[in-house]
Parts: sequence; structure tokens; C-alpha cells
Amino acid sequence: MSGKGVKHVVNEAKHSFVGAIHGADESAVAVVDAVSDIMVHTLRGANAVGGELITLGAATVTGVVQGVAEVGAAAGDVARSIMVGALRGTREVGTTSVETVSANAAAIVRATEQVGGNVGNAAKGAVEGAIESARDLGMKTEDAASAAASGALKAAGAISLTATDQVRKALVGTISGIRVVIKEPFRHDRA
Repeated sequence: MSGKGVKHVVNEAKHSFVGAIHGADESAVAVVDAVSDIMVHTLRGANAVGGELITLGAATVTGVVQGVAEVGAAAGDVARSIMVGALRGTREVGTTSVETVSANAAAIVRATEQVGGNVGNAAKGAVEGAIESARDLGMKTEDAASAAASGALKAAGAISLTATDQVRKALVGTISGIRVVIKEPFRHDRA
């Protein structure tokens, strides 16, 4: 998918989210429903498969996080709802995989950093959302949690050492009763 196409998807998702939330309550249920609807609309309207579909989904999540910031909410505080909605919408259109979970968690962390939010809270929320969605996705909760944590940590590693430390600290121990295991070592890639 071209950079121009990704930017278009990000902007469209942002504006769709802002439009859906304005005039509605900003409860977790409203966020989940809005994100799910936006994801379904975006993915059904695309002629993409495989990696392109995962990239399109991540771009949609990025736009939603930007929309969350625009309506004045803290992206880290609604990351769980964003993840649940994104995975629910993706499942409605097709199948979700550990790669989908990982890419969406990474998008949440990257976009949260871009809007000046707390990446640790965003990572934890993404993992909580993956755990909450696991059964509906046909995944073991541990696998969903691990995929989300790995994606979040990978994104943080591309941001900075500070972001990596914040995410690591947020993901230590158990989250929503699940011991989170990060399967791959990630390092800070930027100077």
C-alpha cells in the first residue's frame, strides 16, 4: 500500500471516529462500536489481502487514535476499547491472526506517541483488549496477549529507549489475569 493510500486511510478513520463520537457518549461501548464500524467500512471497501490488509487495519487504528486525541480523550486510556473494536471489526470482515493483533497493538503505541500520549498505558490497554477479544477470535488468551505485547514493544523500540522502558514496565507481570510473555527481544532501532 502506498504512503499516500495509508495517509488517506488514517485521515478517513480519524474523521469517521470524530464524527461518530461527537454527539454520542464517550463510553467504552461507544468507542468499541465506533472503531468496529470504521474498521468494517475501511476493510470491506478495500481490495487488499494478507499483509496489505494488516497494513490497512493498522492505518485505520492510527487514524482512530488521532481522532481520540482530537475529541480530547487520552489515547492510552481508551486503548483497550480501540483494540477490542479493531479486532471485532477485522473479524467481521475476515480472519484475524496473531499478526493482526501485533500490528494493531504497534499502531496504537506509535499513534499514541505521535499525539503525545502515554505509551505505557497504550501498550497495557492494547494487551487488555487483545485478552478480552481472544475467545471471539479463536485464540488462546496467552497467544493474543503475547502478540499484542510483542507488537507494542516493537513499536516502542522504534520510538526511543524511554518508550521501550515505559512499555516494558507497563507489561511486567500479569494483565487481566494473564501472564504476558513477550516472545521476541526488541531493541531500540533509532539513534
